[in-house]
Formats: sequence, structure tokens, C-alpha cells
Amino acid sequence: MRFELRTEEHDERNIYITGNFNSWNPRDEKYRLAQLDSQTYCIEFGDEFLPELIEYKFTKGGWENVELDQYGNITPNRKVHKSEGSTFDLVEKWRLNWGPFKKEFFPIAEVISEAFYIPQLERHRKVWALLPYDYYVSDKNYPVLYLQDAQNLFNEGSDYGNWEIDKKLSLLTEYGRGDIIIIAIEHGSEDRIKEYIFDNDHVANGSEGKKYIRFITDTLKPFVDKNYRTKKDRENTGIGGSSLGALISIYSGFLYPEVYSKLLIFSPSLWVEPNNNFPMMNFRMPFTMKIYLYGGGKEGSKMVKRIHIFEEYLKQWEKKNLFDFELRTSINPEGTHSEFYWSQEFPRAIEWLYYNSKENPAEGKSHPKSIKN
Repeated sequence: MRFELRTEEHDERNIYITGNFNSWNPRDEKYRLAQLDSQTYCIEFGDEFLPELIEYKFTKGGWENVELDQYGNITPNRKVHKSEGSTFDLVEKWRLNWGPFKKEFFPIAEVISEAFYIPQLERHRKVWALLPYDYYVSDKNYPVLYLQDAQNLFNEGSDYGNWEIDKKLSLLTEYGRGDIIIIAIEHGSEDRIKEYIFDNDHVANGSEGKKYIRFITDTLKPFVDKNYRTKKDRENTGIGGSSLGALISIYSGFLYPEVYSKLLIFSPSLWVEPNNNFPMMNFRMPFTMKIYLYGGGKEGSKMVKRIHIFEEYLKQWEKKNLFDFELRTSINPEGTHSEFYWSQEFPRAIEWLYYNSKENPAEGKSHPKSIKN
């Protein structure tokens, strides 16, 4: 089978073909196209393993760099019958690091409270809700994700940059995967370390993580469920964060598995718990939990190693019937301990945690499908 491609948008990125023949892997080196001239690329491979109807797309190394139409919109899957033997396609535009982002799909960012009272800690905190763009004109109920460190999630002007989750949620909405409420809790500045450390006075004198977890679970979640149209059950509730925020989210999930079924864990500060001594209760019926685990290869010599050790502990706990884990680990060899890389990973994590990730994540729901004749 021969696939030939023409594109006028030229840069140094390689071009790949992906489809229902390689589990929609967007950066499969076996399917990298050869460049014929400045605008033309092609690839040929045996068709004995191809389905009769081939569905495919072109990317420049990932869904964040997938093909677009001339207006910057999602393209439907390309389709061709294997019997054709060859095909010629035109790509007019490409995404670049998930962009462009459509403002009409941006979530509604509203402040739940400038000073939400935390009775467990006797202090106040600013809390945000990011609602789907059509929340106030729909009657749907939504799954919820609680995220730590709101200052670094979407507000411009953060000291460390931000995840741009507002932009990423607009992108996910284009792909039919944006129906989710994000509750973002600002960190406590000078109290941040104490609040995100569960019980380790060697790291933070007077650790307050137990009380902080109870605040989210016993105080904030009931408030959110009462005041917003949420899906309240554990299957539709997740918690997450990065660094120490990821660490306290692990504790939250393990201590309250009846509340949380999804953990978004980016670059967790596992050095605080080198022996992985996370408290867990031995339930008669193990809870199923999805964990998206991300780390960068340039975050220090031990980050990736600790993540893999943590994976092994998860498998051990599973054997003891404490939990039933569904785990996805993503390691970026170039990733540093920064908001930029967490931002890049956020759409992949949301898609896997809350949607059927076995489907092609770049297929727009509202676009007609066409088959080459």
C-alpha cells in the first residue's frame, strides 16, 4: 500500500501516518513518511495486515501536532479501501503544540469563593470552578476533577508559567472530550508544603496533609455537588496535581477510594515517600482506580526511576487485592519539572482518565466521514 501526501506548510518536523492498523499511535517510527521534495512525502508498506477499510490520519509526531483543514478545524478520519493500492492526500495546516485554540470553546472560569473557609485548618483559600463553555445553556451533569495549585493552572502571570488548562479544555471540547468540571484550589503559599505533606515532619514540621485531604473530601466536594450539576459518584470523580500536589493526590485517592476513582499524577514528589509507605485500607472488595502517571527524563536523576518503582508497588498492592489498578505511565525523555510539560500532558491525561482512549482521539464528532472511491 502506498500513501502519498502533499503539504505546503513545511517545517523540520517529521510526518507520520497513523490509523486503525497501528492502534492510532501518532508517532510510530515504522510509519514515518519519506520526504520526496519540499512539499511531497510518501510511505509504502505491505498490506497483508491492513483491514479492508483503512482509516488514517497524518501527524507531525503526536495528536498535539495533527493535521487540520484550511480553516484550522479538525479533519475527519481519512478512509480508503485496501483494494485501491495507493492514495494521494493534501494536508493544508498542522497543529503546533495543541494550538490553535478556539475561544468559543473556552471554559467558563468562575470564582467559587475568594476566601473559602477550611474548617479543618482554620484558614481560607481561593477556589475556582472551570465549567464547560455551554454549562449555563445545557442541562447536563458533569464528571469532576479536583486539581491542586490553581495559581499555576490557567491564570496568566504565574511566577512559573501555567498549564493553560483553559486552552487545553477548549481543544478537548473540539474533540468531544470537554464535558468536565475542573475545581481548582489555590495553594497556601507559605503553607503549601505543610498542606501537601501527609505525615512527615522530617520534611515539613507540623504536616497538615491529613486535614487538607479531609477539606477537599468532606467539605469542598459536598459544596460543589450541591451547587453545581455534577456526577457525584466515584466513577466520575478524580483528583490530581503536580509535584507535591501530585503526592497529596495519591494519598487522597488511596485513603478515600470510595470517593475518587481517577488520579492525575504529574511528576510526583515521591522522594518524600522513598519506601512508598502510602496508607491504604484493606477493603473486602477492591476498588478499581485509574492512575495516569507522568514524569520527565530531565527532572533529576531519580524521577523516572522512582516512578517505575512506584509502578511496581502498585502491582504488588494489586496482588494483595487491595486495589484493582488501571495504570497509564507516560515518560517524556525531554521533560523538565515545569508547567510547560505538564500542560502538554494534560489533554492526554484527561482523554485517558475520563473517555474511551481506545477510540481515535483526533476524530471530531460533528464532522462528516468520507470514503475515497
